[in-house]
Amino acid sequence: MTNFIGEFDCKLDAKGRLMVPSGLRKQLSPAANESFVINRGFEKCLVLYPKNDWDRISAEVNQLNQYVKKNRDFIRYFYRGASELALDGTGRILLPKRLQEYGGLGKEVVLFAYSDRIEVWDKNTYEGLLTDEPEDFANLAEEVMGNKPLQNPDENVS
Repeated sequence: MTNFIGEFDCKLDAKGRLMVPSGLRKQLSPAANESFVINRGFEKCLVLYPKNDWDRISAEVNQLNQYVKKNRDFIRYFYRGASELALDGTGRILLPKRLQEYGGLGKEVVLFAYSDRIEVWDKNTYEGLLTDEPEDFANLAEEVMGNKPLQNPDENVS
């Protein structure tokens, strides 16, 4: 599994192509083979997955019981707009127009990379999201992470 980290300011060209920063390309595992899947994310961003990570996540989604309406709804929303992309010879990907519209992407975008995904945000939307940071981040951290058991530092972390 990929473990991305970083925040990158980028620009879309007139055709909707995005240059994937070299700092992100260096973090790609060879298993990704410079192939990606992009789809709609939460809060009006797009999510870019290395193809090998998408395959793993997609396999989990495909195990949902499709006889349950909420599951079918989730599956439809999850896959809606999903498109395979590959880096071109200059390290760019072409974002589908429909997804650009969904994300409200302008010329300036921010790539927020964490875990196995890269969120693609319109720069103004992303900056607005960050200004809504909770007044007391420490309380939020305690609420979200406080009940998580601590790991022994001698244990292997995978």
